[in-house]
This record gives sequence, C-alpha cells and structure tokens, in this order.
Amino acid sequence: MAAIEVEGISKKYGEVEALKNVSFSVNPGEMFGLIGPDGSGKTTMFRILTTLIRPNSGNATVDGLDIVKDYKEIRKRVGYMPGRFSLYQDMTVEENLKFFATVFNTTIEENYYLIKDIYQQIEPFKDRRAGKLSGGMKQKLALSCALIHKPTVLFLDEPTTGVDPVSRKEFWEMLKRLKTQGITILVSTPYMDEAVLCDRIALIQDGSFLGIETPQEIIADFKEVLWSAKSYNMSGLLSELRACEGVKSCFAFGTVHHLTVDPSLTIGALEKQMQDKGHWDIEINEITPTIEDCYMQLASKPNEV
Repeated sequence: MAAIEVEGISKKYGEVEALKNVSFSVNPGEMFGLIGPDGSGKTTMFRILTTLIRPNSGNATVDGLDIVKDYKEIRKRVGYMPGRFSLYQDMTVEENLKFFATVFNTTIEENYYLIKDIYQQIEPFKDRRAGKLSGGMKQKLALSCALIHKPTVLFLDEPTTGVDPVSRKEFWEMLKRLKTQGITILVSTPYMDEAVLCDRIALIQDGSFLGIETPQEIIADFKEVLWSAKSYNMSGLLSELRACEGVKSCFAFGTVHHLTVDPSLTIGALEKQMQDKGHWDIEINEITPTIEDCYMQLASKPNEV
C-alpha cells in the first residue's frame, strides 16, 4: 500500500487552476520531492494532503486514509511544516515544543529520540522566544514540533527557503537520518540542486506534473547536446545566441548561459559566429545536464504526464 496515493486531483481558486488533474504515489519510507518554482502548485497540494482544504475533483489517501472521510485520523498521523514559520513567536523554544506535544497527547520525553539530533542544536536556546531565533534555528524548531508526535508521514513545504547554505545542508542531513526511522517524507523546494537528494521527484509547473522519476533517470532522459557559454557581455550574448541558427534554446544559468544545439553545429563554428558579433572572449564548453536543465527542457514542451 502506498503511503500517499493521489488520483486526478484538481483545485481552482476562482479562475486560477492551481492543480490540474494531478496523479502520483509515494512509497512507504520514501523521500519524494515536489520540485518547481513559486506558484507552481506545491503548497496547494500540501494543503490538500494535510486536509486543510478540499480539492475540486479527484481523490487521495494518506497512510491508507481518505483525505475527506478520514481527515481527523490523518491529522493525528502526519507532521506538517508549512513554508512560512507558523509557531508561536512569543513563546519560548521549549514552550512551543511542549505545546505541540500536549496537542497530540504525548510528551517531549516519549519521542525525544526522534528529535534528539535536531533539538540538541537549539536546546541551548530553549528559553529564547521563537521569534528571536535565526532562520536556520526556526526551521529546526518547526521540524522538531512537526515530529514530536512521531508521524508516519511528514510534509515539508519549502523547508529551506530563505535559509543560509550551511543550514540548508544541515537540514537535508537531518532528513536523511529521519528516513532511517521509517518516516515517509514529502518535501517541496524551488531549489533544483536539492532535487538530487530525494529518492524520486516530480517536476511541477503551473499545476501540472512534467515528469516523475528518480533524479538520475530524469537526467539520463536528457538527450540534447548541451553547452555552456560566457563572454564579457552576457546580456548581449544571450539574445544573440538565441538568434543563431542551430541553437535550439538558451537560458541564463548563474555566471554562464546554457544552450541546447543541433548535433551538426560545432563549438568552433558557434565561437566564430559570436566573435564576428564582437564577443572576442567567447568561451563555449560541452557540459553535463543538471535537474534544472531537465526542468527547463520539459517546461518548454507540452505536458505529457
């Protein structure tokens, strides 16, 4: 039995379709990622699966329980960490944790082993008000509160957004350790580099899934010739590369541009074209695709999922 089963879920807010006939399943003990930009439908899916809102159509189960008929039981079994920090900012770290333990009729001591590695990092600040914590500390406290009742399924909606790179890395290490406890984890993120840390991922855009596979399989499915390019005039280079014959697509990727090209085009030929346009220091290299490259390629095609 799947830990999460979603069949044909759709959700509209007025005229806006937040989710469009989405179907997927998550295996018990799996770390499954929803990967996509802001506004793609990730939070709406989380709110439906945690029984906070109802879909307009379709059905879903969490831990074998129907999200409509069994919503009370689902709320007892799941942990939910929303994207926005939602704990009581005027309460201390320890007070927040005790409060959530009480809500679920448990104690901090009963399930302390589950949060020990996380909570020990913020325990020195247990008397500090939650609103005064740093971004990384807030996320650790929120995760501790979401875990204190030992949920079978954990929902984490963009848990590392706005957190520094070191805290982001620490957070994902904590999630790996939680997996060893048998907890199923559904996590969303706009950061493509975090996708490779999941067992399987669904790439989502405008309420529809573009693909569902392991990160490695999604990268392996990328069949285009991929190059990176840079010069002193990156803005001009972007538009001129897009206008070149043989260049299929070109997007800005940090300090370089990534472009897909026809197999007949050579690096030397493209460098010559760009030099003729004034990019005398043009540098082009063949590169290995990332999840973000795969996302951009899929997003530019009609949805087939």
